[in-house]
Amino acid sequence: MFGIVRNKQIKIPSHIAIIMDGNSRWAKNKKLPTKVGHSFGVKNIEHIVKACVDQGVANLTLYAFSSENWDRQKDEVNYLMNLLDEYLEKDIKKLVKNDVRIQISGEVQKLSKKTQDKIKSIQQQTKNNKSINLVVAFGYGARQEILSATKSIALAVKNNQVTLDEINEDLFKKNLYISDIPDPDLLIRTAGDFRVSNFLLWQIAYTELYFSTKFWPDFKNSDLNKAIKDFNKRERRYGKRQE
Repeated sequence: MFGIVRNKQIKIPSHIAIIMDGNSRWAKNKKLPTKVGHSFGVKNIEHIVKACVDQGVANLTLYAFSSENWDRQKDEVNYLMNLLDEYLEKDIKKLVKNDVRIQISGEVQKLSKKTQDKIKSIQQQTKNNKSINLVVAFGYGARQEILSATKSIALAVKNNQVTLDEINEDLFKKNLYISDIPDPDLLIRTAGDFRVSNFLLWQIAYTELYFSTKFWPDFKNSDLNKAIKDFNKRERRYGKRQE
């Protein structure tokens, strides 16, 4: 099990989402191949998952590969697919041993049959794990997710399974890729860009945003702690007036 070292004096977000950006730029700055940047980025996942467990974060969603990333050069996409397979086979075992629940969110049907089978196996193996719920968004796009949910509900209406009056936010959420976790309290983006890049558009309506200039491979426990401390300075009113 991961060692637990929690600061009881600060409020810990129940759900943190991270846009893991900057692998390629990290490699370029070090005059290394892009593949090396992606490899170091994957290695950093274990450290940040452990840090979140130590802090008491219940849910962590990582943006690993967007639906738009399919348009990158074929060699890079193939390398990322191989990294995912390797992650599912090797690195993920460490997380399984540490009671981490793993879910994959996105257009999984676009992945190879071999990779889809690995994903199903990992999700089944870890479904009762409780130290943290880790969601890896791979082949994910928020607009695509919203369209998918809309089509599912429209089909249910067509088949007389749902009436128009029964369509509400709760029903919509149940038709999203992952529906059994709360919306993110805190969204972190690394590498200095100030945008959400088609990530969790429905879920982040009232999420606090934090932007780090660190490239993802350099984003460490201390940077996560800094983001959580900044989160504690925010007053979350959810549209209500300040008291």
